Amino acid sequence: MKITYLGHSAVLVEASSHNILFDPFLTGNPVATAKASEVPADAILLTHGHGDHIGDTVDIAKRTGATVVTVFELAAWLANQGVRTHGLHLGGAHEFEFGRVKLTLAFHGSGIETPDGIIYGGNPAGILFQAEGKTIYHAGDTALFGDMKIIGELNDIDVALLPIGDNFTMGPDDAVLAAKWLRAKKVIPIHYNTFGLIAQDVNAYVHALEGVGITGVPLGIGESLTI
Repeated sequence: MKITYLGHSAVLVEASSHNILFDPFLTGNPVATAKASEVPADAILLTHGHGDHIGDTVDIAKRTGATVVTVFELAAWLANQGVRTHGLHLGGAHEFEFGRVKLTLAFHGSGIETPDGIIYGGNPAGILFQAEGKTIYHAGDTALFGDMKIIGELNDIDVALLPIGDNFTMGPDDAVLAAKWLRAKKVIPIHYNTFGLIAQDVNAYVHALEGVGITGVPLGIGESLTI
């Protein structure tokens, strides 16, 4: 399984001969180098309805025919945009040909920005993705919450993708505790340094992870980790 960081919270996972995109915010992302018109996708997994996570979902899904998997209300809205979707809800899982997807809790918001204002996008979520005997946990945008301990107890997490930007999500200190509670083998920090408001010293975060016995992998834009 290969994990490529595209910037912000966008990640491309290559598993079981499929390309799975998470939160593909590329156009308008000041740090992204991948183009929405070129990135491959057999499936798109969305954590919630904010614009910096939905991003280019509609255009990519229409171009590639990818199925978008996300919380039910957001899936329904995307289906109305002409996109193939599969709705789940918190705690629910489904086995796809590309792997197993389960939605977890996340403590954040999920309003969808439209020309007519912000509309309800369902609950925000984290995503547990399993394929090829590996488990990835994409926390989405979230605060630290106690049930991360349960997620760690119930799942053997090879890689956790955790936001560290603070202000809108948990910051580095809380993200260290999250990694510890999740019992993650490796952590890829996400949702930081895209904008000045969420700037962080990623090397300091990795050093703090080392202090609790966890390996941090700060991927540059376009860099990959194979597990």
